Amino acid sequence: MAISLDASIERFAVRGAFTIARGAKTHVDVVLAQVSDGRHIGRGEGTAIYYHGDTAELALAAILAQRGAIAAGAARPDLLGLMPAGAARNALDAALWDLEAKQAGRRVWQMLGLPRPQPMLTAFTISLGDASAMATAAHGARGRELLKVKLGGSDGTDGDIERMKAVRMAAPDARLIVDANEAWGAADIARTAAALALLGVELIEQPVPAGQDAVLDGVRSAVPLAADESCQTRASLDEIVGRYSHINIKLDKAGGLTEALALVHAARMRGLGVMTGCMLCTSLGIAPAFHVAMQGQYADLDGPLLIEDRADGLRFEHSDVWPPEAQLWG
Repeated sequence: MAISLDASIERFAVRGAFTIARGAKTHVDVVLAQVSDGRHIGRGEGTAIYYHGDTAELALAAILAQRGAIAAGAARPDLLGLMPAGAARNALDAALWDLEAKQAGRRVWQMLGLPRPQPMLTAFTISLGDASAMATAAHGARGRELLKVKLGGSDGTDGDIERMKAVRMAAPDARLIVDANEAWGAADIARTAAALALLGVELIEQPVPAGQDAVLDGVRSAVPLAADESCQTRASLDEIVGRYSHINIKLDKAGGLTEALALVHAARMRGLGVMTGCMLCTSLGIAPAFHVAMQGQYADLDGPLLIEDRADGLRFEHSDVWPPEAQLWG
């Protein structure tokens, strides 16, 4: 049965502003891939990783370049082998999974042999700002069980410690993880981690720039460290062992659900914990990631809460995200 392929770029506004160490965003452009057998339609979404030099326009072109292979009947594993990891492959991989599930009359979790998905605790992001602004945001997020706090201010780790003190005072009962977004460099990570441990921080993401992970050799951190930008695909893992205790899997980095599932298995074999994260994206981008997150220790799947989401989006209640319904994906 012949398969057709189409793709487009869609823009979604950010609620307020999303600010990290690299800057602020007011909108996000995602690439939408759709594959059809004439009866069923499979959809997938990807967000270009801008710090890799990717754009929605480049991702769109990369997807459309596969029209010939799709029409010729290329199998999903073979097709994905033609594309590098990134938003384009992620969107196309998700669309193909969605189509295959619809053709089989099954859900993706059944095809993967996973248990029936249940609502899952997800982190809620507090954007980078001054201590007062972040305290206000944390106070507004009271009642959410797990907060992910963006750090990496221009005033260094001392400023970040003050930010976290303000957040802790504003949200005394919340669990806390932090993301430095590569901004600490060769700072005194052990001293900073010790201060954050006293505030109840459970996990520190990517304290140093990717490629400079050797500065962590011999560091005794009071808070476990997670690799984000330093962990792209399975090829990254050997550089992570001994430096980080966890990895952050994002489908746009890994290049889709297929590679992300393999990455979960490879991480487990190396004794690494797993957080499943996301770029700014809609619920369609989160839906396949849910199947990875249900196998890990932390989920950071709040992307749709930070933007004006799709009308058929995921259900978020209190601190939980609910599994995708079939009309959305999979």
